[in-house]
Amino acid sequence: MCYQLISNRYLAKKMSNYKKTLKYLVPVFALCCFMLVIYGAYVPHKPAEVQRLVCIKFKTGTTDAEIQKHFKEFATMKNHVNDVVAYSAGHVQKTNDTNDEFDVVHYLTFRTKESAVEYVNNESRLDFIKENKANWTNVLEINSNIERK
Repeated sequence: MCYQLISNRYLAKKMSNYKKTLKYLVPVFALCCFMLVIYGAYVPHKPAEVQRLVCIKFKTGTTDAEIQKHFKEFATMKNHVNDVVAYSAGHVQKTNDTNDEFDVVHYLTFRTKESAVEYVNNESRLDFIKENKANWTNVLEINSNIERK
């Protein structure tokens, strides 16, 4: 009986020490996790090197639904291309000075020059062209270096 009482006191004291230690370690662990997340968010990444401009003129009679389908498919297609760090697209703004050469513009930003070269032969891109080429009259694709100053 006495042994059991001593054993219970010993276990209670040991559990109390364990709880104190745990009480201090949990916030320290949470703070460490938070700091790792913040550090990961601010680690500088390799800057992008190449931007590709894709201009497309649709055939007369192409419906708005087909143009919206085109935008959606292009946005999906770029997800299958490596090292695309940014993508945006939009309709060309018509002004008095423009000759309505193109209807839409897509901007793709690549991390490396090699990625931009690989994009040209990407299977998803070639499938996209095959499916949508019937609606186009003119296409212009240009790569440019991104200058850092």
